[in-house]
This record gives sequence, structure tokens and C-alpha cells, in this order.
Amino acid sequence: MPGTDQAASWLASARSSLTDIAAGPQTDRTGRVEDIGDGIALISGLPDAKLDELLSFGKGRYGFVHGLEEDSIGCILLNNEGTIEAGDPVQGTSGVVSVPVGPELLGRVVDPLGRPLDDKGPVQAETWLPVERPAPAIIDRELVTEPVQTGTLAIDALFPIGRGQRELIVGDRATGKTTIAVDAILSQKSSDMICVYVAIGQKTSSVQRVIETIRTRGNPDRCIVVVARPAEAPGLCWIAPFAAMSMAEYFRDRGQHALIVFDDLSKHAATHREVSLLTGRPPGREAYPGDIFYVHARLLERAAKLSAAKGAGSLTALPVAETEAGNLSAYIPTNLISITDGQIVLNRTLFDQGQKPAVDVGVSVSRVGGAAQAPILRSSVGTLRLDYAQFVELEAFTRFGGLPDTHVRQQLTRGARIREILRQGPHAPLDLLQEVALVTASQNGFLDALPAKNIRTIQNNLVANLRHNVPEIVTAIESGGALSGEQKERFLACLKQSVEKLASRVL
Repeated sequence: MPGTDQAASWLASARSSLTDIAAGPQTDRTGRVEDIGDGIALISGLPDAKLDELLSFGKGRYGFVHGLEEDSIGCILLNNEGTIEAGDPVQGTSGVVSVPVGPELLGRVVDPLGRPLDDKGPVQAETWLPVERPAPAIIDRELVTEPVQTGTLAIDALFPIGRGQRELIVGDRATGKTTIAVDAILSQKSSDMICVYVAIGQKTSSVQRVIETIRTRGNPDRCIVVVARPAEAPGLCWIAPFAAMSMAEYFRDRGQHALIVFDDLSKHAATHREVSLLTGRPPGREAYPGDIFYVHARLLERAAKLSAAKGAGSLTALPVAETEAGNLSAYIPTNLISITDGQIVLNRTLFDQGQKPAVDVGVSVSRVGGAAQAPILRSSVGTLRLDYAQFVELEAFTRFGGLPDTHVRQQLTRGARIREILRQGPHAPLDLLQEVALVTASQNGFLDALPAKNIRTIQNNLVANLRHNVPEIVTAIESGGALSGEQKERFLACLKQSVEKLASRVL
């Protein structure tokens, strides 16, 4: 009968399809949501969950374990809670939060999970890395000796930064912290450094300005912008610096050089305090949990200059932190200062007086120092920092009255010119030749006879004259090497002649 034949055929087909199925017990790690709110979910039923384990709520919704209690788990959500409700199932994944990395991210604006925020379609990355990775061992590191040109003369000349260094930028709100960091990115337009900018809880308008600046004045095809918007789940803000660090480490571990800007870690600390208190961790100083130091330490320790055996790549970190009323002794600034290799301190008073960038020379420091400075710039700087510091003190003292002697008047004249060459507009980074020319002219007294207000007028023409008159010396300077004795003499003579010629036009 036809019906009997069809049934027999179906049975034979079904039997063959079952032969490859392994029969046996299977476990399903499933818990349930007990309570949810403020970006935090309390979960029961997952007794074997691990710290930082990725949990799935279904429909593309995830979170990670942040706190382990005896009868519950504190989970930080990576999506706004939306439709998640008490009683919903939660599954353990036995994995950790990972992000896409690689050259496919260059030129893109993404969120901390690597999801696109621009209009260029999905990120087709082939490699993924966990957001939490161990820092390179001491034996795998090399000395920091290669310079990072930030384009800000006050930093490159007085507080040089090296590849693999961690230099904190700290100051009150709206004193130019982000401008200095973005200028450092713009200065890498023609260098071999890949830049990563991560915005942590910053206003959308501020982030958009940074992105537009990089696109118009920098090299966006060698930059990655990671944005954790304030309206998103707090979990995204929490993992943002770690995710961006993994994206930058991809290039470092392949022998390349990267620069990462964290803007800013004060907001990240506030997010950590928020989620920690919501998950029941005890508060400490200024209500921050005691592990906030460890959180930022394990993040910034990942910046390093690797040894030749590890590919000789480097990852330089520029974390930004905000102070209130210039209080550097607050908890978070103090922590970050002790973790990093120096700090660029921005002074509100200097900023209000029009001295921009408002770098406080007396408090700022780079613990790597001249070892990471371009040799030609190091030989030109000489006593510049000491001269400027003395000028600041003398200027304050002479305000009380009295006629200074000839030597003091000369110091005041020279100091006023130093202050003028350190004055710089936003998003107009200087190249190495411009910095060397300005510092050399100042230190040799070529600018003393020129009114301070006219120094900025001759700057661009000064470099043009040098390029025309001594092109071979300009090439040597731009290569970063030191000049021979004969080249120094020719350079000084040409520089003096150019200053005098341009000064005669503006006087």
C-alpha cells in the first residue's frame, strides 16, 4: 500500500538522522532576575558564576557579573533594562565581555562593544579580545626613550612624553584638558602612531566637536573613537576605557605604536562608585569603594613600551582627570597621580588670564623627562624651564613695587618672551621645526628686542625663511637627530638674521 511505503521511508530517514545525536545528560546554567533597576540586576540561581562572567538575558541583551554574594549575583547591564523584568531567565555564558579589534576599526566611531555609531555599516572585524587583559610583565618591557610629539610647546619642551608613558592631564572643568589631548592626536597626522580617543560619559555635543576636529584637522583613517554616551547603561561607561585599551593593544602587540586618550577617568570613577554602591559594596573615602585605585591601576598598567623580543611596539596613555577648585589632593586625582608617570596640571588662574594652554610649570612634571625628548629639542631647551619658573616668581614679587636692577629687568624681559612662545591657540599643534626655532630664538636672546605681542606674528614666516635658506639643516631637524657644530652655527646665524629681518617689518 502507498501509505505503508511512505511510513517505512519516513521511519528509515528519521532513524538515520538520530544516529549522530549523542545521548546523555545536559546541563543548562539558568538563573532568574530577582530585582532590576538603575542598570543593575540582582540574580539568583547561578551559584557557579564567576566574577566578570558575561550573562545573557536573551534577545541580544547582556550584562556581566560585578558582585558575588552568598545568595545572589550583582550584574551590571550592558543594555538599558527596557523590557527586562523580575522573574526573567538569565543564562551564564562561561565567557567574558569581548570587543572587536583590528584595522577594520580605523576611521570608525563605535560604542564600547564595537557597535557602529557612524553611518559606515557594521564593523567586520575578524579578531576579538576580552576587555580585561593582563598588563605586560616587567621583563617584557623596554625603557621609554622615543618621544611623542604632542604639538604643544609647553609640554614638548618642558615636560616631554615618551612612547609607552602614562601622563595624566588634570585640571578644573573647562581649562583646556581635552584640547591638549586632542592636539596630541592631531600631531600624529603624519606619524606612525595610531590614535584611540575614548569619551566616557561626555556630552554628545562635546564628543561631536572632537570627532569633527579629528576629521578636518587630523588623520581620521588612523584613529578610533569610542563613545560611551551618558544616556546609555552605566555598564557601557564602566567597560569603555578597558574596551578601548584592548583595541589599542591589538596594534601595540603587533609591533606598532598607539596613543590612547581617556576623557575622562573622573567620570569613570563616578560610574564605578555608582554601580558598586548599587551592588552593595561598602563605601570608603569620598564614598568611593576601596578598589577604585586597583581598577585604574590595572587599566593604566597596560600602557607600555614592549621589548624587541615582544615586537618593540608601544602604547602611550593620556588619561584626563577633573579637579574641583584646583584641589589635587582629592581622592581620584591623588590616585591617578600616583599611578601615572607624571602630570600636566592646568591652572584656572592662568586660563582666565589668557595664558593658554594654562600649564602650571611649578606643579607639572614628567618622570621620564629628557630621556624621551627629541635630541635636537633637548639641546635647544637648556634652562628654559628654570628661566620661566624664576620669571613667574620675579614677576609676582615686582608687583609690590620697587625698581628692579638691570639683571632682574633682563630676566623679566626674557621671561615675558618665553611666556609668549608658550602661548598657543587650540587645535594648532606645532611641528618639531617650529618648536626648535622658537625655543632656540628665545634662549639665545633673539626675541628680546621684539615686543612680546609681535612674536606670534613672525612665527610662521620664521619657519618659511628657514626652509628657504637652510633646507638641509631643516631636514636634519625634522628627522629628530642632533646637529653638528657647523650646522648649529649656520642654524643660529640664519635664525638670528630671519628674526631681525621679520622684526624690522613689524616694528
